Amino acid sequence: MPTSRETILAALHARLSALPAMALRGEVLPERVPADGLLILRDGEPGEPEVTLSPLRYHYQHRAEIEAVVQGADRDATFDRLTASIGAAIAGDRTLGGLCDWGEAEAPRPVDLPVEGTASLKAAVIPVVLHYSTADPFG
Repeated sequence: MPTSRETILAALHARLSALPAMALRGEVLPERVPADGLLILRDGEPGEPEVTLSPLRYHYQHRAEIEAVVQGADRDATFDRLTASIGAAIAGDRTLGGLCDWGEAEAPRPVDLPVEGTASLKAAVIPVVLHYSTADPFG
């Protein structure tokens, strides 16, 4: 049986996969970026949990990261549409179907990445904080 952490991250990846951009999880940046953009979900860090006793619960604020990448002549508009769709997807169901207590994306900080011999990339890392509780630190 998968852990709560894995179930939540898989649900977030599924939500990102419903967007027009290609959504990967834990992969390296491919050689080609699709016209609608590319999203790579990184598992991130669960951080140090707060612990409550009786019953024993570990409360996490897990910081996953979404790498959003676009390329092409209209990359500014494509990037804007892509990041807005990520925010809407997360805001549409902040509990990921009841799997976590709350999920919230932070604002992207875009950067331009020059690529030799082709159009430059526009990319950002978008942190997503996922709040959830488990009965076990490995769960």
